[in-house]
Amino acid sequence: MSAVPVAHRTVDVNGIRTFYREAGPADGPVVLLPHGYPSSSFQFRNLMPALGDRWRLLAPDLPGFGYTRADADGFRFTFDAYASFLRRFTEALGLRRYAIYLHDFGSQFGLRLAISAPERVAALVIQNGDIYEDQHGPKYAPLKKMWADPSPSALAEVAAHVSEQGFRDEFIGEVPEEIAERISPDLWTLSWAQVGRPPGPANLVRLLADQRTTVQWFPRQQAYLREHQPPTLVVWGPHDGYMPAGAARAYLRDLPDAELHLLDGGHWLLETHLAEVVSLMRDFLGRVHP
Repeated sequence: MSAVPVAHRTVDVNGIRTFYREAGPADGPVVLLPHGYPSSSFQFRNLMPALGDRWRLLAPDLPGFGYTRADADGFRFTFDAYASFLRRFTEALGLRRYAIYLHDFGSQFGLRLAISAPERVAALVIQNGDIYEDQHGPKYAPLKKMWADPSPSALAEVAAHVSEQGFRDEFIGEVPEEIAERISPDLWTLSWAQVGRPPGPANLVRLLADQRTTVQWFPRQQAYLREHQPPTLVVWGPHDGYMPAGAARAYLRDLPDAELHLLDGGHWLLETHLAEVVSLMRDFLGRVHP
């Protein structure tokens, strides 16, 4: 199978000129790809051509990331705002049914979209996107300190990591050295080049501070999974200081029929284990979202 081309487009979403990548047939079953922090639709650049022969893949740059700009006074940089934005993106493109790839922050936006219209969800692919607080890894510690007491000193501690070096640490993470070598420095250099100019860093600190609100959504997200039982593939990199293997296994509490695969990678599996993820997704989507 040869790779299909990826188109680079824009669409107006509630007054925001939104960049997105698209691959696959216009009438194909849709796979929606909301990205994680601190990346953009760039993280899906290799996945999309590998699946675009059968599925229509759509990956937007969320406001303040990648090539989608947002005025500091016109976008709130909260999880509520991003979840609403993703819903409006689907409306702007007239999407009626889709599988959703849930990764990192994108898992929060995608699950809220699923909760808002469960009848439109054909399937979920969950890759290092956690909703079980008791399985949070040690890397959450400074964030939780800030959530509990958003004092200037706590904010400053987190803000120090909103930098090119901090972005590098997010991408390299805790993966073994021989696996880390597969992760291109393009990820952090390009991400920082796109958001490193003011007011970008301040907006990202604001978003990280608002992350405390996601924990309040966990019970609702778990209830959605229990009630609707969407077909689900869980593919996970356990070398993850935020989301270790237990965070993946926890999904089986609410989705006992989910497919679970732990690969020998970390938070950014598409950079290190693309072939394995593509194979698993093709098999899964071919059965549940053909």
